[in-house]
Amino acid sequence: MKEAAIVILNYNGETMLRQYLPQVINNSIFDIVIVDNGSNDASLSFLRTNFPEIRLVLLSENHGYSKGYNLGLEALIGEYSYYLLLNSDVEVTANWDRTLVSFLTDKPDVAACQPKVLSLVKKGYFDYAGAGGGFLDHLGYPYCRGRVLHVLEEDQGQYNDSIELDWASGACFCVNASIFHQLGGFNPYYFSHMEEIDLCWRMRNEGYKIQYCGESSVFHLGGGTLNQVNPFKTYLNFRNSLYMLKSNLEFNSFIKVFCIRLGMDFGALMHLLFTKGFSHSWAVVRAYSDFLSKREALRYRKFKKVKGFKSAKPSPIYSIILSYYLKGKKKYRQLN
Repeated sequence: MKEAAIVILNYNGETMLRQYLPQVINNSIFDIVIVDNGSNDASLSFLRTNFPEIRLVLLSENHGYSKGYNLGLEALIGEYSYYLLLNSDVEVTANWDRTLVSFLTDKPDVAACQPKVLSLVKKGYFDYAGAGGGFLDHLGYPYCRGRVLHVLEEDQGQYNDSIELDWASGACFCVNASIFHQLGGFNPYYFSHMEEIDLCWRMRNEGYKIQYCGESSVFHLGGGTLNQVNPFKTYLNFRNSLYMLKSNLEFNSFIKVFCIRLGMDFGALMHLLFTKGFSHSWAVVRAYSDFLSKREALRYRKFKKVKGFKSAKPSPIYSIILSYYLKGKKKYRQLN
């Protein structure tokens, strides 16, 4: 069995592959596998012409991030000890992959880790997707060291450490292959967004740890598939957040959180109506409607649930939304 594979999911990403793949090849030591989600652009011809040595796993249609990665990684079962899942719009640094794999080696209780994720758009600052490591508040809203809601911190070496997390960023993370398959991978019904947070939560419910490795760093462009102005992204974020809560919390705990979230998310709906327009506020309504009516995602593999959310942090934040908007706490260090 080989040590690790870098696995990149592609869908109509010829531009991203041209921009970032050569640099990934030059700065990586492990095998590179590209899982193609049924692209209809020139991605495959570009890869076959310029990088014939790269292994391709071809899917017949666009299954999204969750199912796309699940199907792609099924083709690799038994071949590698670790997977390095990497977005196609990520610029890596020298030794990034070796550092992450070495970090996980001989840590059987650690299922996954992420590097420091910095912004390619706002150089010198953390990126929205993962930043210096991800956490969840008591209501299931995600936040990061280096990124609280919309505010990004400047990287001044404050997160060059190694700590335990609630979740690792889907833009770039290293995962123990056997644990990934043991837990059924990502929930395929998520399509994209929050699937990595749900997986990490399930891992933690099963007794595994998620960690941050600040010795490794990458730069993320972001919005390569769905940008912030797309209401479908709003829909997925709200719907999948509800799926995640229901999948990981025991019934009584879920009901308590859900009742509070109804009010919080109605406030978000009104905020979106006046800031981004009707399409985004309607996306919240659709998210709740689909969550209440479509039960497939909640039947996906039954794993251990918890009575209440237990954060990797000693004192988890009750509501990052209230801390941000009512208390004005917009940087991670202000939350503690």
